[in-house]
Amino acid sequence: MTDVSLMSGPRGRQFCLGVLTATRPEIWTLAARAAEHSGNQGFASELAEALRSPASVTAAASAGGEALLAGLAEAVDTARYWQQPDETDALLAQPAIQLALGPVARALAGALAAWWSRGFLDRDRQNFVQWTDERKGPPPDLGGTVRRLADWKAAVLADERQAAKRPKNPAANWGGWWWSTPTPSGLLTTTRSLPDLGAIGLLLVEDSLGWKQATVWPLVPRTDCRVYEIDGPAAWTELAARYPLDVSLSKRHDWWRTTGIAGPWLVPDWSAVAADYDGVHLTLWGYLTTAGLALPASPSAGPSVSVRERTVLAGWNPDETYWLNDVLTSGAAPSNWLSDGSGRWSRQR
Repeated sequence: MTDVSLMSGPRGRQFCLGVLTATRPEIWTLAARAAEHSGNQGFASELAEALRSPASVTAAASAGGEALLAGLAEAVDTARYWQQPDETDALLAQPAIQLALGPVARALAGALAAWWSRGFLDRDRQNFVQWTDERKGPPPDLGGTVRRLADWKAAVLADERQAAKRPKNPAANWGGWWWSTPTPSGLLTTTRSLPDLGAIGLLLVEDSLGWKQATVWPLVPRTDCRVYEIDGPAAWTELAARYPLDVSLSKRHDWWRTTGIAGPWLVPDWSAVAADYDGVHLTLWGYLTTAGLALPASPSAGPSVSVRERTVLAGWNPDETYWLNDVLTSGAAPSNWLSDGSGRWSRQR
């Protein structure tokens, strides 16, 4: 775990608030009122007092897996990279609120480290989630990754060329491919399983379409596979700088709305990353401290560079690994899962 604070990014701050609202419902009431009435400093002050209280710090320090998962789900569910920050994100960005939430964030950093092992360790617990609300699909295709990456890059370059015809004003009402992942490529992704949960990917999904049925396929990566860890902002920006792909035109409108910055923008060229790594894994800590931030990522950055390219980690779910080469084999038998609509998943017998 890096020295970056949970307070450094919008998803980390939402996580902190989400854990507290799961354990102290009165915090939710105070936060909702302060967010709705953003001009009322009295409401914000009342929230700040509740956040810095010993009861809140104690709740954070003693948070177990259920509360931490609730906070993670809140952080993921409220992620938006194609619009301006919502009222709660804006509230949590206020200096006074951040200061009050600081002790909670420090306590939660310890609780998270104790509950969740760092890095890509559970090679024998990797699972692919296949959504089956409309129909059951075939087993995951474990080959053809090179072709999928080539198709992805061709589509990105075509979109960038087409984007040259779009309005130059970043505030124009225009949207496009806002994610920075190799989507929609059809690449396989996996997340690890938890006790009583077939895969954390069932629960933590950015921009979810509300799926309620899924098949979970255990997959086993090769023992010698090379996995790059995104465990914080520095690891993400290094990846974008080492393997730069210019997407300034296609991301111009969406990422301006979510960050207030007009670019230029880079994402990693995943087809180039594949030459050095078989997979790229986003840790929980990496997600909470990196997602949604406009981060400098210039390949040639130096003291004399006045305008630097930036990058945004967007559309990547916590603990998710994107597989860039054919290094997966089938594991145990798949299992079917059903959601009750409130975030609880149960295995079907």
